[in-house]
Amino acid sequence: MEPLLKLSKKTLSPLEGKKNLLAFSAGVDSSALFFLLIQHNILFDIALVNYNLREESKEEEVYALHLAQKHTLKAHIKQAPYFKNNFEKNARDFRYAFFDELMTNYDNLLTAHQLNDQLEWFLMRLSKGAGTSELLGLEAISRRKEYRVIRPLLQQAKDELENYLKKNNHKYFIDASNTDEKYERNRFRKNFSDKLIEDYKEGIKRSFGYLKKDKKVLARGVEELFHEKEFYVLSYTEEHQIVRLVDKYLKKLGYLLSGQQRVELKKETSLVFGGLWAVEIEAKNIFIAPYKNITMPKTFKEECRKRKIPSKIRKYLYEEEIEIRFLGI
Repeated sequence: MEPLLKLSKKTLSPLEGKKNLLAFSAGVDSSALFFLLIQHNILFDIALVNYNLREESKEEEVYALHLAQKHTLKAHIKQAPYFKNNFEKNARDFRYAFFDELMTNYDNLLTAHQLNDQLEWFLMRLSKGAGTSELLGLEAISRRKEYRVIRPLLQQAKDELENYLKKNNHKYFIDASNTDEKYERNRFRKNFSDKLIEDYKEGIKRSFGYLKKDKKVLARGVEELFHEKEFYVLSYTEEHQIVRLVDKYLKKLGYLLSGQQRVELKKETSLVFGGLWAVEIEAKNIFIAPYKNITMPKTFKEECRKRKIPSKIRKYLYEEEIEIRFLGI
């Protein structure tokens, strides 16, 4: 039977000849992406986190192992602990910590975010107050730490993916927790995004395309001046670029800013987020590094002062032995 969907060349090209890992759940989205990758002869392995919250969880894990054996690929399985509070955040942090560990052996992490997810994110950020960069949080290709995250399905609606699976007789599971409205994302999905896509799918696809072109225009004048390990120096030309830049680079490093933290960025120039990340903003430069609490020799502190390296950044540079004379700022 002729497949109904094809992946775009934009997202296929970075996968060819690379080591790829698919974040797999056995649900509609990741199952569709699994079989589309097979269809396009892309080599990949899969990674599944089992939260053991539903009766089907074990069956989904068995299915993942079956697919891996059938298509001769590796399946990385991780059992999650029980998260008593703030499940969405804790589950995401656990999942990406697992991916980060695996990605030392891969080039690209593939996720099955699709058009409905993109609209849900847009509406959730819109309801809290956000700029263009925050509203368009899901990109087809982005970087996280030392690897790329590729989302090949952002232009496909969930119903299109489900139709593809049904037409080609591919097995998949339905996660009943996706309808539980105690989770914010599910409330937006049920009450807003699914209804909008059902009635205005093609217009929404076009709008995201236009908005992402506009986002590129807004990014002009931004430059990455220096990067080593988890230390970045960025330049900017307009104040409105600061929040977007810090948000973008902290995401690369695995940290998501809250709405309140974005407000703080507009008021303060020297911050520590979550006790983990130091952000220093000076005239046209932004410094980002892990926040450390160690003792430095006076000679190193003095050299940093002469080179105008902000105080909250210095300890990481010292601990990681980063040559500050090469910063060129």
